[in-house]
Amino acid sequence: MTTGGPSYAAAGVDIAAADRAVDLMRAAVAAAARPEVVGGIGGFAGLFDASKLAAYRRPLLATSTDGVGTKVMIAQRLGQYDTIGIDLVAMVADDLVVCGAEPLFMTDYLVFGKVIPQRVATIVSGIAAGCLQAGCALVGGETAEHPGHLGAADFDIAGAATGVVEADELLGPDRVRAGDAVIAMASSGLHANGFSLVRDILARTGMDLADEPPELSGTLGAELCTPSRIYTPACLALSRASRVHAFAHITGGGIAANMTRVLPAGCDAVIDRRTWCPPPVFRLLARHGGMPGGMAGEAMERVFNLGVGMTAVVPPDETAAALDLLGRHGVQAWLAGEIVPGSGAARLTGSYAA
Repeated sequence: MTTGGPSYAAAGVDIAAADRAVDLMRAAVAAAARPEVVGGIGGFAGLFDASKLAAYRRPLLATSTDGVGTKVMIAQRLGQYDTIGIDLVAMVADDLVVCGAEPLFMTDYLVFGKVIPQRVATIVSGIAAGCLQAGCALVGGETAEHPGHLGAADFDIAGAATGVVEADELLGPDRVRAGDAVIAMASSGLHANGFSLVRDILARTGMDLADEPPELSGTLGAELCTPSRIYTPACLALSRASRVHAFAHITGGGIAANMTRVLPAGCDAVIDRRTWCPPPVFRLLARHGGMPGGMAGEAMERVFNLGVGMTAVVPPDETAAALDLLGRHGVQAWLAGEIVPGSGAARLTGSYAA
């Protein structure tokens, strides 16, 4: 009798390892539930009790999907898998809150060259921790193994979330007016954008993730793996307590490009660089990377958040109260600019504070 013939395991897919990963992540996923979640992980679909929507006058469902880009390669090189899931939730949930939506539930998709149960469970535990921060439930997901497509150490992650907002409370360009104030909220670092440029700078300069540059308080790798700040609870509190007109999540494209997305045709946003000092990691990248124009050059300002992870547009008489509320939610914030008559563009002026 012939043995050792073709099998899924021989082709590189370990179903038993995937099952072990599910067992390891079960407690973390359960901790990231909400009362509306029906059932647990392991089914073909996640279930969420939509009767919550009956309390809304005219509920609008909002949806967002994203990944974390090539930041996964930094996590892979460092073998640090516990925070990359927080980045994923930040990229997705904070896109929802921009329109005023409360994130309700999230699903994830993880793909590996080789499923190592503890690594999978650690990443999912990070996603669950991010969902707890954002106040949404992690209701399910998919873990795939792609031998021959990805190397054994390679992986990628993506996620999607659904939220809800009252139709008459929808935030965006229609509410923005000339004279409004622009509030900036501090980022925790690079967040999950611009890492292809970061890796290019590392390759060109020979900088190593284990380096401890004098500008930083630790290693370069630790700085680059700092998880993205999740603004969702603070933004929801702000929109419920004051007259917020718009939020802008500062991701790929930088401050100006993302601010432009929430401007009406007749208004410009003018952001004053003098109101903040970008964190040291950005100066480090600009200097070592020889970026044209330095910190204020197009290459830096169109790729990185430069210390601003979210902005809020509020009426000028709401500025002080908004800053106070954000501070009470642990978010460093400041008045960074204003909305003026214009053509629907955002621009940065002045020089960054030293």
